[in-house]
Parts: sequence; C-alpha cells; structure tokens
Amino acid sequence: MPAKITCDLVDQIKDRVYALATDYARSLPHTAYADIRIEVGEGVAAAAENGAEKMSVEDYGFSFGIRVLAGADTLAPGYFGQVLGTADLPRLEALLREGLAHAHQRALANAREKWAARQRFGSLGESLYSTRLAPIEVHRAVVPARFEVDPRQVPLAEVTRYVTDVSRAVRDYKSDVKFNFASAITMLTRELFCSSEGANIDQSYALTQGLTFVVAANQQGNMELYDYVGHQRGWELITEGVDDGYIRNPDFHAFSLDLARTTCELASAPPLKSSDEEVVVVTDPHYNTLLVHEIVGHPTEADRALKMETAYAGRTWLFKSLDENMVGKRIGSDLVNAFSDPALPGYGHYEYDHEGTAARRVVHIEKGVLRGFMNSRQTAGILGAEPNGSYMATDASLVPLIRMSNTCFDNGSRDPQEIIREVEHGYYLVGHRIPSIAESRENFRITAQRVYEIRNGELGQVYKNGGIQADTQDFLMNVDAVGNDFRLYPIPNCGKGQPMQTKKLGNGGPTMRSRAKLSGI
Repeated sequence: MPAKITCDLVDQIKDRVYALATDYARSLPHTAYADIRIEVGEGVAAAAENGAEKMSVEDYGFSFGIRVLAGADTLAPGYFGQVLGTADLPRLEALLREGLAHAHQRALANAREKWAARQRFGSLGESLYSTRLAPIEVHRAVVPARFEVDPRQVPLAEVTRYVTDVSRAVRDYKSDVKFNFASAITMLTRELFCSSEGANIDQSYALTQGLTFVVAANQQGNMELYDYVGHQRGWELITEGVDDGYIRNPDFHAFSLDLARTTCELASAPPLKSSDEEVVVVTDPHYNTLLVHEIVGHPTEADRALKMETAYAGRTWLFKSLDENMVGKRIGSDLVNAFSDPALPGYGHYEYDHEGTAARRVVHIEKGVLRGFMNSRQTAGILGAEPNGSYMATDASLVPLIRMSNTCFDNGSRDPQEIIREVEHGYYLVGHRIPSIAESRENFRITAQRVYEIRNGELGQVYKNGGIQADTQDFLMNVDAVGNDFRLYPIPNCGKGQPMQTKKLGNGGPTMRSRAKLSGI
C-alpha cells in the first residue's frame, strides 16, 4: 500500500473490494444483499479577506460505507461507515471485513426486533414489513472525470495568489466596500461501488467552486451579498469562466467585481415594502433556482413523502399517504413543468447513484400535473415505481438519502423581455438570497438579491431586502408565462438528514411570471 492517499488508490483495492462485496458478503448467514462504497478525494482550497490571505489547505478524504440486508424471518438493514487516514491503509481489507460484520450484526438485530414487534402488536405490527429493494439492471462501468486543468496539478500557492488578488480587487473597487471574502476550491473525487449483486462502478468527478461575499455601506444604507460559481470541471472554471450550454459564468475575478458592483448599488437603494395584496411578479432564472429547490425539489423526495425522515426535514403537502396524495392531480397551470435530471451538467450531474442505479430524468410536474418523485430502490418498491437513481450520500461513511440532482423548472417558449413588457405594473425579482419554507412546503417566503418595480413594461426603481411570499399551489396555478432562457446554477449547501449532510447540487429554470405578495419591511 502507498504511504499517501490519492485517487489512484482505488486501482489497487478495486478487485479486493469487489470480492468482499460478492463472495465474502454472500457467505454471511441470512444475508440477502450487501454493498460497499469507497470514496477518495484530494484537492486544494484557499481564502482571502479584505485583500489579505486568510486560509490555505491541501487535503484529502478517504472513507467507506457498508449496507447489509439480512434476517431469518424478515429482512432489515444494517449500516456501518468509517472515515479513514493513512494509518489505516495497511489493514484496509481487515477494516472492510469488520465493517461488513458490524453491518451484518446490526441487520440481524433489526430484523429480530422487527419480527418480534410484528408478532406483539397484531394488525398494527403489519406495518413493519420486510425491507426489499426494487430490482435494477446491474452495472459494471468506469466513469472518468471531466476537466481541462487537473485539480491535482494546481499548486496551492496559485490558488492562494488568485483568491487574494480577487479579494484585493473587490476591496479597491469602491470605498463603499467595507468587507469582502473570497475563496476557491478545486478537487477530484473518485467513488467505487460494489454490491453482492455484482455491481462494480468506478466514477470520478472534478469539482471547482468560487465564493464571494461583499458588504457595502454609505450614507444611504448598507447591503451584503454572497454568491457562488461552481461546476464539475477543473481549475479553468476559476481562471477562464464557463459557457457550458445552460451554465454560463465569467472568470471568478470578473464575477466577484460584478457582485461588488451590485452590492454597492443596492446599499443606496430603498428597502422593499410588503404588500397586503397579490401583485404581478416576474422571477428570473437565478431566483427560480432557489424557488424550484424549495417548492418542487424537496417536496418530491420520496423519503419525505413516506415520512422516513419527518422529524428532521419535514413532510410534503404533495403526499399525505399512499391513498391520499396529489399524484395525477393538478397543482399548477399548463405552463408549469418541472423535472430532475442527472444527465445535465453542473453539480447535479452523475451517471450512477450510491446504490448502483443508473440515473435518469424524473418528471415531477407535467403541464401542471404532479407525476412523480425521486426515489431509492427501497422507496421505489414501496411506491410500486421504477428506481430512478436518486439515492446519494455526501460522504461514503454516511447513509445515503434521496437527494436532488439537477432539479429545475423546464424551459418555455417566450422571450423574457416580452414577458416583462406585457406587465403594466408589477415587480421583477433577480437573484435569490434567503428562503423560509413551511414544514410541508405548502407555502414559502423567499427573498431576492434585488427587486425592480415594473411600470408600463419598463424596469424602474430597484429595491433591496425584499422578496415574495405565496401559497405554493396558488403561485404555480397563477403562472401565465414561461421564458425560453433556461439556466442552471449551483446550490453548494443543501442540508438534509441527521447527522446533517450538506450536498452540492444543481437547480435552475427560465424566467416565469405569476402572482404573489411582496415581502419586505
């Protein structure tokens, strides 16, 4: 074994991990299924504050996770995960064997308790069913990462110099800038998934991200904004920007200066006032990125629908029970379409999820009608649906959850400028900031980076610290125009689960027009 942990380690352990997931796991008594996930990552990151270096780091990650389904009378799951370091390399195979044994014993214990509860509680106990996974095609594949500049070849000094130069440029942009923070990270991650069914999937991906935070103040007021650039690409994302169809960003230096310019302009702007009545609102693709995340993405996660994590993440108004739900019913106008698609580029892209299911497009809303949910093999079996590859963990040591990939409002056919020109009086929301969502996502309040008043089809006064609030179904039903300017943006900090898993994913959509109340002061 090497003394240093790099992504190339997977090449050396792949055959042994596969043998453990197949031959060894199948030998464990009463075992119906087992899988092993290995994750290795390496990268560099740096941050600067007010033009001075703040932090720089070169690091790696190494972890594994194991799932076993076992039981004599009924099947139940057992899990085991561990974060590893260089000291663990000489006995890695022994650690994986021990992990399989732990997961196996936990599965058997869960199965015994489940079976005992079924006998003890009569008809109530019948709700405790055997854990079964819906069938999938078993895959063996190697998926390479995409990049021009390999994250492993970027010197830490270069990352540090670049973000410090960016922070210095933002500091010097205007005297109104009172504080700024800039950071960047570039890394490569490699994942190995092997199962007792014979799956053997080796996928790699590059990830590069920049974050800028700006505080501006003057005699008229103050404002603070932050925003990200991010993509599954190499260091070229930072230095050159990206034009990847739906993902379009300048280089990180230009991006940060543009954010500084916007923050300074908004410092002088008046705050938006709340309205008692609904008004016409036009929302841009960046705003709709957070909107679709909160009112479509999270509510269409099947584990929420089936109350598997209600205590920590909330439920969904779309699905009260197997007998009482909104599937096949209208929840929006004919113009509203929404989907999740891992095939699209960006943070939400992958080819196989963390139980080896080939990822595919999931239609959530079709012409205003609710159609389907993101699922796992277990929840697909409960719902009688086909697994769609939405079971993901943020680290191999953690139990996967049903997560968004690229969840979006679908593109429309209208020119977004025409959508604005048709408005006699209303408001145009640009960029997203802060969400506040009901427990079951049936209503929302989301602020924008800036809000323009629309009068006679023209953009007028710009406001800060404002947004909209509405009943989710009412907002979707009132959508009367959808633009043809579909865009994808990164969401780098989607939290879910207990312990919390913070996942990077993609969201987006086109310009849309609806009705809502203004929220502000």
